[in-house]
Amino acid sequence: MKNSHFAQSPALLLVGAGDPLYRGYALERLATRYRILLLDAAPPTWQEPYLTAHRTADLGDLTALRDATDELAARHEIGGVLSWNEFTAAHAASLAAHLQTEGPDPAAVRACRNKAAARSLFDAHHVPSARWAPVSDLDQLRRSAAQLGYPLVLKPAAAAGSAGVIRIDSPTELGAAYAFTARAAENHRVTSAGLVAEEYLDGPEISVEVVMDRGEYTAVAVTFKSLGAPPYFEETGHLVAPTLRGPVTDEAEKVAAAALRSLGLTHGVAHVEMRLTRTGPRIIEVNPRLGGDLIPHLVRLATGIDLVAAAADLAMGRTPDLAATRCQAAAIGFLYPQTTGRLRTLTAEAVLATSPWCERAVLEQQPGARVAPPPAAGLDSRLAHIVVTADTPTQARLRLDRALAAVHADIDTTPIDKAVAA
Repeated sequence: MKNSHFAQSPALLLVGAGDPLYRGYALERLATRYRILLLDAAPPTWQEPYLTAHRTADLGDLTALRDATDELAARHEIGGVLSWNEFTAAHAASLAAHLQTEGPDPAAVRACRNKAAARSLFDAHHVPSARWAPVSDLDQLRRSAAQLGYPLVLKPAAAAGSAGVIRIDSPTELGAAYAFTARAAENHRVTSAGLVAEEYLDGPEISVEVVMDRGEYTAVAVTFKSLGAPPYFEETGHLVAPTLRGPVTDEAEKVAAAALRSLGLTHGVAHVEMRLTRTGPRIIEVNPRLGGDLIPHLVRLATGIDLVAAAADLAMGRTPDLAATRCQAAAIGFLYPQTTGRLRTLTAEAVLATSPWCERAVLEQQPGARVAPPPAAGLDSRLAHIVVTADTPTQARLRLDRALAAVHADIDTTPIDKAVAA
């Protein structure tokens, strides 16, 4: 689906296409609006039908990205820069500044990428958040725990996707928790940012999906989240339903705007995570990008508002269309393995293909794969994800439970050494 019908219009530069299972829909949406130029670490495969041109570069090397951008700009007029990747968002903002196109302040995006820096700004601007302390070693964690009390949460300051995030309920858990989080920071190559200890915020977890247009903040949707069993924070599902918005979410939207303002974010789309505590909404973190886990897709199904298009339009210096055209519920659920082993089979019942309310059911693993419950492989632990729609939130939750129960995993739990011997 080459976008030749935009041949004379400026192109949009996308920095990192991401995973086709979770970002493929977004690239497809972009290609219906603009010519797409892609900067990525490897040559395109599944992305190819949507692209006008591409260059490969190390996504962590801003100089290499700038050089590749200049090569593309010599052949194509670039009207804007976009990234939906946690780790490339700051570089994308710098490229937009380099090209003198619309975009968020690179310093503000970098502040979002460091939870300690963001918390400092929240504190300075009196944005309700969690009490916190930086952690560089186990002794400092012990001192922070004595100050913050239990339960508390330990996390890498600059990771993503709940990697390395763990709840600690007593002093006896500090050593193992520190080792777990430090290992995750090392695996994600973010050890230089250190760790952060925070007071545990109780209450339902939500995210507010915010569109920022030159300092004007519009809360387009509120996403209600489901989490797995403690002490980890794996997300097991999301629900978008406009009918669930009310006075509590109105307050959450105000807190989200205050958090964005404190960070200096004034342009683009943001995914703002928080907990609805007994004392009111309190910020967990701010992500200066489109939400992951197909959340923008849920927003479009539930409201008709296209956040992908909004992000692209803002990057291209245009005013997005944020008019809602529908009001229903949309939900996604993730199926995780319950045990460690080798996947024999992964199957879905025919009802998922024939039910109009099942928008998609995607099996993510192949037979023979080694699987394990979280947190062993983080998001890569997922066996499947399913999206459903409904007239009401209750009906959406029931349909999602039914759909997840229709996916069956047969896992061989025989230890590898015994299986080889047999």
